[in-house]
Amino acid sequence: MSLRTVKTADDRALAVESLGDPRGRPVFLLHGMPGSRVGPHPRSTVLYRLGVRLISYDRPGYGDSTRLFGRRVSAAAADVRTIADEFGLENFAVLGRSGGGPHALACAALLPERVSRAAVLVGLAPRNAAGLDWYAGMTPSNVRAYKEAERGHGRIADAMEFRSRQIKDDPVRLLNGLRTELSAADREVVADSGLRRMLQSNYREAFRHGADGWIDDVLAFTADWGFEVGSVRVPTWLWHGADDQFSPVDHSRWLADHIPDAELFLEPGAAHFGAFRVMTTALAWAAGWGAPGGSDPHRRPGR
Repeated sequence: MSLRTVKTADDRALAVESLGDPRGRPVFLLHGMPGSRVGPHPRSTVLYRLGVRLISYDRPGYGDSTRLFGRRVSAAAADVRTIADEFGLENFAVLGRSGGGPHALACAALLPERVSRAAVLVGLAPRNAAGLDWYAGMTPSNVRAYKEAERGHGRIADAMEFRSRQIKDDPVRLLNGLRTELSAADREVVADSGLRRMLQSNYREAFRHGADGWIDDVLAFTADWGFEVGSVRVPTWLWHGADDQFSPVDHSRWLADHIPDAELFLEPGAAHFGAFRVMTTALAWAAGWGAPGGSDPHRRPGR
């Protein structure tokens, strides 16, 4: 694993980690919300076996990456291009989980000559998605946060700063606070001690310098994304647990209907955190190693 700081054209710092096979096929991992570059990912031994070089970075405002005021989802494309240029990568794939999903789609839409494939696990659709009831089926805590964000930065900043300080001091607090909203499937996933340790490190790093990244993500998701989802032309794999309430499954259904070269796989009985269990499969597909899902009986075409 290597950690380095990459400077952007506007003199911001991006904290970037690279792990796995340094000669492998490059895949950018766009972390969830809240999250950081140390968020859950397969072990290096797995990445070597897949022949994958995994590159992750703290989105602006998280971890050690400089905040970008007024950040839109589309800004991820410029940051990923900057990192790829620094690493000497002409082509690469992108994988976004949860809040990282829209940012992965931004890269696919705005860097079509460089992104080979895009995988999105339990992602979100744009707030202005025509015909989609954006809040339908969403857990109450997320509904409250997003609706407050739609009223402006001042309505969410103080509360999220307070929560971030609590979570930084005791990362288990976030998981425990979500427990009443977790499905049985998600409770089983997060009960794994190794995953919990990884999530705790992820949240502690995310809030190293405050809640700016978290605040800006929520604001960005409820505003115009800065690109049209329909402009994504690269092969796209969408995966969603059918019982997800944090990112409702209809969001991925909508994306599958509006991205020309997308396949949607719905897994019955899985929910939001089930995305961790399919990340290795998603990485293998993103890197170009065949079709996802194989003969899995849970595989479901999106259309």
